[in-house]
Amino acid sequence: MNKLILEQRCQACEGGVLPLKPEQAQEYLKNLINWEINSAYTHIVKIYTLKNYYEVISFVNASAWISHNENHHPELIINYQTCTISYTTHVINGLSINDFICAKKLDELIYSR
Repeated sequence: MNKLILEQRCQACEGGVLPLKPEQAQEYLKNLINWEINSAYTHIVKIYTLKNYYEVISFVNASAWISHNENHHPELIINYQTCTISYTTHVINGLSINDFICAKKLDELIYSR
């Protein structure tokens, strides 16, 4: 990890590369706040808890802007006070650095206030 993960940008992934190894994923996970990796090492997931539905939707809109700029899009589950976000790199059926870059940018959005 030569550059800080927050300073990195997602790179287009069109297959032909291997997903991160579990050890690599665990190392990147150390840069995030309260994210979890599923047992198959194919997704990282976090539940963000906010004050109300308005804040959840504001967060979703901000995450959509980040996703659009990075061209890497999560799966979202939206509830009244929570937004569950799951990142994976579908084309490689696993985790890539892109998942961790976007997750870090979402953490920065919430925790840098």
